[in-house]
Amino acid sequence: MSGLHEENGITIQEQSGNLKNITIKDVWSHNLEEEMAKIRELVDDYNYIAMDTEFPGIVTRPTGNYKTQSEYHYQTLRMNVDQLKIIQLGLTFSDSEGNLAKSTCTWQFHFKFNLNEDKYAKDSIDLLSKSGIEFKKNEMNGIDALDFGELLMSSGIVLNDKIKWISFHSGYDFGYLLKVLTCTDLPQDEIDFFQLVKTYFPCIYDIKYLMKSCKNLKGGLSELAEDLDIKRIGPQHQAGSDSLLTGTTFFKLRKMFFEGQIDDSKYLGILYGFTSYLQDSNGNLMVHPVQPQQQQAPPPQQQQQLQQQIQQQQQMQHQMHMQMQYQQQQQQQQQQQQYTMYNNNNNNIIINNQQNNYNNIYYPTSSPSSYNRGYPYYPNSPINTNSPSNSNINK
Repeated sequence: MSGLHEENGITIQEQSGNLKNITIKDVWSHNLEEEMAKIRELVDDYNYIAMDTEFPGIVTRPTGNYKTQSEYHYQTLRMNVDQLKIIQLGLTFSDSEGNLAKSTCTWQFHFKFNLNEDKYAKDSIDLLSKSGIEFKKNEMNGIDALDFGELLMSSGIVLNDKIKWISFHSGYDFGYLLKVLTCTDLPQDEIDFFQLVKTYFPCIYDIKYLMKSCKNLKGGLSELAEDLDIKRIGPQHQAGSDSLLTGTTFFKLRKMFFEGQIDDSKYLGILYGFTSYLQDSNGNLMVHPVQPQQQQAPPPQQQQQLQQQIQQQQQMQHQMHMQMQYQQQQQQQQQQQQYTMYNNNNNNIIINNQQNNYNNIYYPTSSPSSYNRGYPYYPNSPINTNSPSNSNINK
């Protein structure tokens, strides 16, 4: 496959031998309105939008304790998106079958960014520079985020439940888009962030989350595309090329692993690495049920160890059971002794119920060393009211 990256796009040679123009259109401040008008015209027919952003890295992390890893991830996202600026946005348009939009299918938006004034992580800027981003052009000709936000609101691609957004590990991507759309900092709480995401982008598929249900798939977007035998068009780490690769990868993944149909009840609106929320019947967000992970049988050696642990636990339980039985027997003997009354002075039987049938009296046969012969035992009779233990019986 051959390729040529130009201002007006890339021309590739397909395996069939037919030439096909796939255009990645660069958008700057001077042609922003013109290109957004084109997007408004095609969105009805090409409502699957693959999206990617480039931003200046991670410059800060939160401190303190967090209940969940997801909460920590969101606070990291929020703090960085609030402080930093978006550099590029890539949008690729397809129909429901994965057919790319004719003429232009991918737009790459370049935003104002000044290396002398704006915050950034040096390693991220170095990577983007090596990928071909010319920051001097962004400084001179880049799009103002406020202007883009206004045009994006009227483009027909946000606040529209017919638009299907395709992304890859996209928490930060949607964070920067929300910042552009709302012109405010992101919400403090993760659930409020997802409420905004649900409002502006009602239908989202995150490929990284879809991969959790696909055997033997792992890694980043480029590694996944290589596993699926998908060729990249354009330079890696530029938003236009990445969005195009995201779109083509999604449809190939859907066909190979999901039989051409994604179950929205399991995958729609879930961003990889963050708490999953669903809408209830009243439109309120609730925590998405955790997807069960596939379990694999442990190796034979581990199975033997587990079996030994189970046997040890069973032995301990048996010992505890025997000990409890012994304690119960001791308690029963003590209770029986409390029912036996002795009168060492006059050999009279002391019993509360004078109507008792003396034929039921049991005389112990033990030796005189254990019992004073002739003193009866009443296993079923009421206790003498003078007995010291009477307060604990027959309540």
